[in-house]
Amino acid sequence: MSTPTRVYIARLAGVAVFDPNGDQVGRVRDAVARLRATKRPPEVVGLVAEMPMRRRIFLSINRITSIDADAVVLGSGTLNLRRFEKRPNELLVLQELLDRRVQLDPGGQPGAVVDVAMECTRGGEWSLTRVAVREQTGRLTRRGHLHQVEWDRVRGLSGIADNRGTANLLAVLEDMRPADLANALQDLPDARRNEVAAALDDERLADVLSELPEHDQVEILAALDRERAADVLEEMDPDDAADLLNELPPPEQDVLLDLMEPDEADPVRQLLKYTPGTAGSVMTSEPVILPPDATVAEALARIREPQLSPAIAAQVFVTRAPQNTPTGRYLGMVHFQALLREPPADLLGKVVVNDIDPLRPTTPLPEITRRMATYDLVAMPVIDRNNRLVGAVTVDDVLDHSLPRDWRDRDAGGARSTTDRELDGADG
Repeated sequence: MSTPTRVYIARLAGVAVFDPNGDQVGRVRDAVARLRATKRPPEVVGLVAEMPMRRRIFLSINRITSIDADAVVLGSGTLNLRRFEKRPNELLVLQELLDRRVQLDPGGQPGAVVDVAMECTRGGEWSLTRVAVREQTGRLTRRGHLHQVEWDRVRGLSGIADNRGTANLLAVLEDMRPADLANALQDLPDARRNEVAAALDDERLADVLSELPEHDQVEILAALDRERAADVLEEMDPDDAADLLNELPPPEQDVLLDLMEPDEADPVRQLLKYTPGTAGSVMTSEPVILPPDATVAEALARIREPQLSPAIAAQVFVTRAPQNTPTGRYLGMVHFQALLREPPADLLGKVVVNDIDPLRPTTPLPEITRRMATYDLVAMPVIDRNNRLVGAVTVDDVLDHSLPRDWRDRDAGGARSTTDRELDGADG
């Protein structure tokens, strides 16, 4: 194996995994170590890699030809695609050891684990040999010394970890996209998942909640105090917040809505009134809306705002004042490609199109899907009986509500290659 003899595992998190042809097959998410009956340090048996579609698989250490800070390279293109499941005698290094409260020998100095190193012997066996531990000083303004010590000089690395912090695990996870972070949270034990979720800032947690299955959303929200839960709901898109609140009993819905700022709660309350499976129940109440006397340049500047999703930013809806839903009279919409073809100084009223009938709040989901597919649209306006724009249904809304309710849950099955995990571990 062409690789350093000592590798700190936290530095591998997110590193790309390549097959022998140079094609990327996934990214490293953790290392798997096997506990031993003796006092010898745990043996590293492989890595956990995340594949497309959020599947996590096991990569035997014996199938890896190179490990460094930029890439992990496999010696074979044959993969065991069964979803990884940890065995009773195994340890997920980053998930279970980062932030663990430990003591350094001699003296029993308390500290927290910030990284763990694995080393390769001459015989090709990898073991966890060194631990990076930061002392706990008891003073908020001073960071303790960082020690890199042998595995057997650290007490508290085995057994159940109590009162762990989250700083180092969050540092490993911070660059993940919300969907990938949501996937990582599903791999954690419930208590640890709730602890890490609570340590995220409100905006980040709101983004992650939108990517989790409903039952995980509810459990994480229930673990927060109600004021914090209301703050997180305020950061969510109104349609996502309404979907989450729909999973709660009505009395709990009312409590959280009352704790939210009125201007944030009002659109959510409105969405909760619509019948499930209709345009009103799946739409977003905050599409891009501008008046007819706004210029093309103003519209382009508006859709460039980074917080807008691609589906929302794909078009501008044009209405009479007011521009907050429910708006004044709906006039039509302008796709961003049309904006790119028009002079920047032209007015939207000059380029607006209205040749496709808008949806009604009561339009059922199958009809929405059919019409969006017919006209190749990524979003459609929703208007009320007074011709006021009340929202827009986007293609991601349609997909989210057309797929099975449990589509975000981790798949426990999956395809398998010709070899199973035991054979992976036996191969050299």
